[in-house]
Amino acid sequence: MRELSDQIDFVLDTSDIGFVYFLERRGRGLFLRASPVDVSSIVRELLLDRMQATVLTSATLAVDGSFEYQRSRLGVLDAAELQLASEFDYANQTVLYLPVGMPEPRAADFTRAAAERITALLEATRGRAFVLFTSYANLHDVHRLIATNSPFPLLVQGTAPRSVLLRNFRATPHAVLLATSSFWQGVDVAGDTLSCVIIDKLPFTPPSDPITAARMDAIARDGGSPFSDYQVPLAILTLLQGIGRLIRHRQDRGVLSILDSRMLTKGYGRRFLASLPPSPIVREIDDVEQFLTRKGM
Repeated sequence: MRELSDQIDFVLDTSDIGFVYFLERRGRGLFLRASPVDVSSIVRELLLDRMQATVLTSATLAVDGSFEYQRSRLGVLDAAELQLASEFDYANQTVLYLPVGMPEPRAADFTRAAAERITALLEATRGRAFVLFTSYANLHDVHRLIATNSPFPLLVQGTAPRSVLLRNFRATPHAVLLATSSFWQGVDVAGDTLSCVIIDKLPFTPPSDPITAARMDAIARDGGSPFSDYQVPLAILTLLQGIGRLIRHRQDRGVLSILDSRMLTKGYGRRFLASLPPSPIVREIDDVEQFLTRKGM
């Protein structure tokens, strides 16, 4: 009880400027939260300084060919770096479909245009797809537009537990899963059961998020660029997690698609493209269909 009391006092005091304090609603509960703005000193104290050697490894550590974002976030000062090429042959196993004519994500007609491209992709791949959204609102808006005429079974996050949805996807021929953040990582579906991963928008964390806002403010105070130094690298790593759902084994193949035109129209889009696996880029649905035909899919 004493420890709990101390924690409550700490959150309510709000005097430690190294933390951001906020109230969070989850389900029917309300939670008082205190999160560190900069975790680098904590990581150094509790991990790096206590170990003779530490290995940090992941398929999604580098941003635009550099570890700088992770090093600064984690407080890694001196380190030997090694980047290895993927064991997967993305150039032959995949194509990346960036459809022409997509409006900006904030445009009023984006959702309808996204639904049209998704429908065309699902017809080409005969379902067998994850459609990953950056918000529940986007998911439900697209679902309303495609549900009536979809010839494929649609599984929607929120209608059943995550494990049940994943089990049903694996067991249902030509299924399509519409999902948000929890399916962007930690999901493994082998073979042609999953032949397409579609992402609606670049996964930027909203500036209204308390932790994001506090970290962006700290970067600005230090003379950095909150967008370039924090939001873009974080979104790149999240995007890599999402598209990584498609190729999990050497025999896997399929179509990746990102419906966000900013990949090609904004300067920072080059950083996203430079961080992605080397999938051939196609702009027309006919090219997707030709790829699927060549692969016998």
